[in-house]
Amino acid sequence: MASNRIGRINEEIQKELASLLRNLKDPRVQGTMISITRVETTPDLRYAKVYASFLDEEKAAEALKGLKSASGYLRRELSSALKLRYTPELVWALDDSITYGAKMLKLINSLEVSDHEQPDQE
Repeated sequence: MASNRIGRINEEIQKELASLLRNLKDPRVQGTMISITRVETTPDLRYAKVYASFLDEEKAAEALKGLKSASGYLRRELSSALKLRYTPELVWALDDSITYGAKMLKLINSLEVSDHEQPDQE
């Protein structure tokens, strides 16, 4: 039962953060497209690990620093939006699963299929 509640809270935090990121004025954060891929909150709601993915890999480190510096603002805005007893402290983590998936897809597409492995098309 409690895990279901935590899951709903994780989803709400993810939605709110995604909308709040559009309003950040930090140039490190505005310079790249950011996706919040998932949020993992501790059962006591003290900490939330936020996984972020960046479109531009070169700017990812700087953008992550910008997100960490904006954590106080984002936490305050989350507090007013979610109405929880405790607003979790945001811990930012880089999620490279989208980049990894794109790399694997590129490798798969670069493979050559020989003639004898192709099915007959009649």
